[in-house]
Amino acid sequence: MSEAVFLDLGSTSRDDLDLSRLQAACGSLAVWQQTLRGQCLHHIGNASIVISNKVILDRPLLRSLATQLELICVAATGTNNIDLQAAQEFAIPVANIRDYASQSVAEHVIAMIFALRRQLPAWQQALQRGEWQRSPHFCLLDYAMPQVAGSTLAIIGHGVLGRAVEKLALAVGLRVIIAEQPGNPVRAGRVAFEEALAQADIVSLHCPLTTTTRHLINAERLRLMKADAILINTARGGIVDEIALLQALEAGQLADVITSWKTGQLLNRVV
Repeated sequence: MSEAVFLDLGSTSRDDLDLSRLQAACGSLAVWQQTLRGQCLHHIGNASIVISNKVILDRPLLRSLATQLELICVAATGTNNIDLQAAQEFAIPVANIRDYASQSVAEHVIAMIFALRRQLPAWQQALQRGEWQRSPHFCLLDYAMPQVAGSTLAIIGHGVLGRAVEKLALAVGLRVIIAEQPGNPVRAGRVAFEEALAQADIVSLHCPLTTTTRHLINAERLRLMKADAILINTARGGIVDEIALLQALEAGQLADVITSWKTGQLLNRVV
């Protein structure tokens, strides 16, 4: 049976995953909690099946393993950490996980909408500073708390995750619009991409990171959004031009942002 290696189990498990079925399917399974860039060849060893959640498998690495690898399994939906063109050239199949965590992602998006729209982080910080306790009225009116119901949510990417978010959003009274892909004819039930950005109180991203969607949200498109709009990115950080986003936040062109991966690390220093 084939030898398999999981390069970064630590990014998927809190020591709560049962790997027995995976072990049985592979025969031999080596597990690493983390694999740094220079450790890939050593950690892969003689394995013919590589499982990766976030470890980058680029062209030079795939070239060096072209006669060895039989399969790459991505323990996620997004495959942007794999050089897919190189994998195709070297006849290495790549499989990802589809249609998983849709409920969790949808619930997280709705939680972020309520937290940001109702300014819960600001209220929590005010309470911790003792401002509520010092108020002569035993209440605070420092931060606006616009209602979520009736707000317009633009969903970009209407696959399994986008539809799951839509379902919950409608249940709490949001007005949902589905953005058409940029440059495409507008299909029934959708709104032109730029128009959707302009209408939205909240924009939620649910598309994969590809050469087409990299920096899909750029400086020009950020300027189309309302000054009090919220951007939620539970997809891949590279979908948003992080420098343009940082500049928009600093200029007051955007109210708040919850985003993922590299962009989130940058914005933690600002918001």
